[in-house]
Amino acid sequence: MADQRNCEGVSRRDCLQLGLGGLLAGGLSGALRATADESSSTPRQATSCILVWMDGGPTHYETFDPKPDAPLEIRGEYEPIQTRLPGVSFSRHCSQLADVADRLAIVRSIRHNQGNHGAGNHYMMTGSPPRIPVGCGAFVSFHPSIGSVVASEVSAPDGLPAYFSIPRMSRSGGPNFLGAQYAPFVVPDDPNSSNFRVRDVALPRGLETARFESRRDLRKSVDQLLRMADARAGDPVNSIDRFYQQGYQLVTSPAAQRAFDIHLESDETRDAFGRNSFGQQALLARRLVEAGVPFVTLYNGGWDHHRDIFKALNSKLPPFEATLAALIRDLESRGMLESTLVVALGEFGRTPKVNSRGGRDHWSNAMSVMFAGGQTPAGQVIGSTDRHGYAAQSRVLAPENFVSTVYSKLGIDPGKIVLTPEGRPVLLVHDATPIRELMG
Repeated sequence: MADQRNCEGVSRRDCLQLGLGGLLAGGLSGALRATADESSSTPRQATSCILVWMDGGPTHYETFDPKPDAPLEIRGEYEPIQTRLPGVSFSRHCSQLADVADRLAIVRSIRHNQGNHGAGNHYMMTGSPPRIPVGCGAFVSFHPSIGSVVASEVSAPDGLPAYFSIPRMSRSGGPNFLGAQYAPFVVPDDPNSSNFRVRDVALPRGLETARFESRRDLRKSVDQLLRMADARAGDPVNSIDRFYQQGYQLVTSPAAQRAFDIHLESDETRDAFGRNSFGQQALLARRLVEAGVPFVTLYNGGWDHHRDIFKALNSKLPPFEATLAALIRDLESRGMLESTLVVALGEFGRTPKVNSRGGRDHWSNAMSVMFAGGQTPAGQVIGSTDRHGYAAQSRVLAPENFVSTVYSKLGIDPGKIVLTPEGRPVLLVHDATPIRELMG
């Protein structure tokens, strides 16, 4: 589990101990939601999005923006490799992504001013900078996350949540004022396990369907009796009932059960994605969007390399980037890439100079973000950093532009005004300008 920690030592267990699991990323009743009717004036280019969150801040030097002409202490140990795009290089351990570079669009010029995990995570996950100074280890939510906004705006099939996060929720991946019904449904169980089953979705062992339905009917009868004594309009329990009803639909829906049954995939497909946790999580994400889920976050920790970055990436990058490439190839082979937006990013990039411990530290002046699918014009690199990778230099973009792009792709107006429960109007994104090169 150490691989999932950042420099603050924050792990999934820490998140649960802080009590955020139940409120923002809880079980079935807290995550299931009554999906709203779709309403947007923005032409939709994608019906779903898989957001790969590289928690800790992935290095741009050792991924999509190598600097081979920089001094050794800046360029690092890896030599660049040529991609399918003439004149475009990736770093050495991105060979599979280099082979599908003609299906990708790489943005090299996003920058912001939040150089710690808590603030950087919030900014990139919401498109809204924190309102107050935020520490590195903070779990903060001043604004709804992309996934929660999508869940409130885009329908999912009956019985399925509209927003999943696998295997945990990012620290700023929650719904804020939108309400707990738009929190992600978290799948913490490892789909690479031979006995993988999603908790809260399958019937408990020993509880057959008839008995389950009998218990449901008994609860319904008791509830009706109680409501006779409390028939006030706006009874908050009514909203809880919707979650229970959707929970029942999810447990008993053949389509939902089929989406979770990763064992239906062929050995060839499972091998292509990688017989490891992240590989099978990515395959599960594909199955979910195939079933009609509009937003899935794939959380992948362990990108906070303050020491021994090259030793760590020698083992981490090859299987990770091979899974991303397999996901893109698989979506394309199924005719799903045009309708599925895939993005990969973290909260910031890494420092230009390798430190005395052989690592790179936090650096928000430059970062790279990968896009694929969703009618994104492919085979391009947008923006650039200076020759040493210190800062975004051309076509400088902000987190607001990134988030606006995702919303626009999914047919959501990033300039939409939403109301808090108190009736306060809030813009989804203050600079609602998508990255024009990414819009098909």
